[in-house]
Amino acid sequence: MSRPRVAIVADYLNQHGGAEWLVAVLHTMFPEAPVFTPILDRESLWPEMADADIRVSWMQHLPALKRHFRKYFLLFPLAVEGFNLSEFDLVLSSSCAFGKGAKARRGAVHVCYCHTPARFVWDYDNYVRRERLGPASRLFLPPMVRIMKRWDLATASRPDVYLANSRAVAARIRKYYRREAAVVGGPVNCARFRPSDRIESYFLVVSRLVPYKRIDLAVDAFNRLGLPLRIVGDGPDRAGLERRAGPNISFLGRASDREVERMLGECQALVFPGLEDFGLTPLEANASGRPVLAFRGGGTLDTVVDGETGILFDAQTPESLRGAIERFRTIRWDPTALRRHAERFDVEAFKERMFPILSEATGVPVEDLKG
Repeated sequence: MSRPRVAIVADYLNQHGGAEWLVAVLHTMFPEAPVFTPILDRESLWPEMADADIRVSWMQHLPALKRHFRKYFLLFPLAVEGFNLSEFDLVLSSSCAFGKGAKARRGAVHVCYCHTPARFVWDYDNYVRRERLGPASRLFLPPMVRIMKRWDLATASRPDVYLANSRAVAARIRKYYRREAAVVGGPVNCARFRPSDRIESYFLVVSRLVPYKRIDLAVDAFNRLGLPLRIVGDGPDRAGLERRAGPNISFLGRASDREVERMLGECQALVFPGLEDFGLTPLEANASGRPVLAFRGGGTLDTVVDGETGILFDAQTPESLRGAIERFRTIRWDPTALRRHAERFDVEAFKERMFPILSEATGVPVEDLKG
């Protein structure tokens, strides 16, 4: 049996995050498959996509797109639905909101890796609260979100198969779309990370500085404890967090991949206070031989083994995080065991889980899919 013709569909490719990394891994699985995306910023692409055949939509030419792409959110469904996928036997979509709406031809198979049903649709109140929208946005956004919700529900049946990155996301897919989803966590690029022989005194945050990441919890907790904390990343919350932070907390801005890899290997622990759908960074810390201090919720319930690969704290409060830090200091952490845990979610392990799922969905043997 011949290898199916494959297309990959992404919500957008203008950031350097986990959803974009998933697209990069899908590209390594099917390097000849074109990648369809409404918008593209080549500077943000993962290096693994340097040779990809990327096809953008008419949205690429909209004004001020790089800075204000979220304001065009009602246009993304039109762009995704406009992709001509008629020549493809297998469509793989990576979706936080729009990709699942891609239209595969009749007889083709559409497999959607859903990072989460659109948060701004299904968790609107919390979304508005954490994004700190102004009065005008609060007035005009609700009717537009209602339009988006109708489209989201109408297109929920388009994928033949849903995959989720965590049990929490699978539960949301079941709740909102009435569809079942197999959980396939990862993929973590463990090859990038190595345990270090030298452990420094600082704790580490690696994150975009936006409200829902709850970096304020880390700042408040470490202000009280006086322990050194390094914060890598940038975003709209940075200025406010810097004003809030004591002298023991340093803001490093954006760092190179090499610098992040080094710091993950040398830190006491990674601090991960937000509620995430999955969260690659805690597993990257484990791959570096270091534990994580993470909020007990969302994807960390699948990726952090409390007391073995990190400490889970129960409430998003500085007091709860401080308690986790105190508990962390009573445990002797084994870098080898931490890395072994991360390797369960490695890129190659992810692929070995994915190919049988795609084989079952398409009826094509695994070896033919691998090519």
